[in-house]
Amino acid sequence: MITAKEIRTKAERKYLDYLRSVVAGDTFEPIVIPCDKKASGSMSDYQREMHDIRSLSKEVKGYGYTIEWKTVKTKMLGEQDLPSRVLFNLAVDFERFLRKEAEVLQFRKDCSLILGEYPSLKPWVEKYPLKVVENAGVWEDLLKVIRYFEATPQPQLYIRELPIEVHTKFIEQNMTILKELLDIVIAEDVLADETKFEKRFGLRYEEPMVRMRLIDRKFADKYFTGVDDLTFTRSQFCRLDLPLQKVFVVENKVNFLTFPRIADSIVIWGHGYAVTDLKDSAMLQSSEIYYWGDLDAQGFEILSQFRGYYPQTQSLLMDRKTFDYFNEGDKGTPSNVSVGLYLTPEETILYEYIKSNNLRLEQEKIPHKYVVNQLNSKLTSFLK
Repeated sequence: MITAKEIRTKAERKYLDYLRSVVAGDTFEPIVIPCDKKASGSMSDYQREMHDIRSLSKEVKGYGYTIEWKTVKTKMLGEQDLPSRVLFNLAVDFERFLRKEAEVLQFRKDCSLILGEYPSLKPWVEKYPLKVVENAGVWEDLLKVIRYFEATPQPQLYIRELPIEVHTKFIEQNMTILKELLDIVIAEDVLADETKFEKRFGLRYEEPMVRMRLIDRKFADKYFTGVDDLTFTRSQFCRLDLPLQKVFVVENKVNFLTFPRIADSIVIWGHGYAVTDLKDSAMLQSSEIYYWGDLDAQGFEILSQFRGYYPQTQSLLMDRKTFDYFNEGDKGTPSNVSVGLYLTPEETILYEYIKSNNLRLEQEKIPHKYVVNQLNSKLTSFLK
């Protein structure tokens, strides 16, 4: 026989659909929960189960479910009344049984508030009523934000300077639901390909920084009053237009700081996967590019990533001779990358060897003198 606990569990499963019917404005239809009619094995079990199911019924509590009975002839107990189904005949019975009266009352108020101003959100509310419930108490502020973006799409301000009367961290704390709502209300003004909230809705944000050194002094003197170590925001860097011949990107900070002077060139501190911040630079598109990373699986994977942005990229000091000469058997970080990489045949062979043996040669373990000698032998523009 079905238990009162099982009835509650099944009723809770119907709560979502009940909220959807509230949004749709449907007339309440009795909520029915079928019951199995299997008789208990003994009279004592039967009496205990009958007491259990009646204990939370409307007959006993004054609210909740109504039990419909059916007389069944059983082998062990003879003719007995068993529940054929339970029903919630009134919305108030269902809500009170689940202890959801206050929640549903607030839900109705919030739906009225939301849809009264933005009827276009009705499909979203019907699909995600529990999100309305989860954000009870903040809908007035959520609507303030939506109202602002509707009037001022793509405002190009930082979140904290938006003239919206909500607490300073409100938007940051509610980005997920605001994204869903704004995608609907201001769909024509959304940069749909952007996943970052600020980019998607035309806000300013703290950009990644790009640090570079002008390793030909004439660039520092001509364009930056002698300053040769510069840091830019990503967007500022991508707007730079210097008449470069070569660009060197190195992973390690010390090697960035000690990189030798080379004519018509700059060196950029790539610091690992942050090389993604260098894409979209017209200046790099038209330059010779050399990437110098650690001789480990991740170093070659970053090289491949960077070469995806700039196909002309050549590797620097990432060859088998250099690896064998300075390798001390250090272990690296295992790589699970299985896709094809943008590597030359020689790079691929070394990458597979290093990856399969989980080896690593950090670039700072390559002596500076060796670096200078290699550059001096390969580059005609090397400055003494």
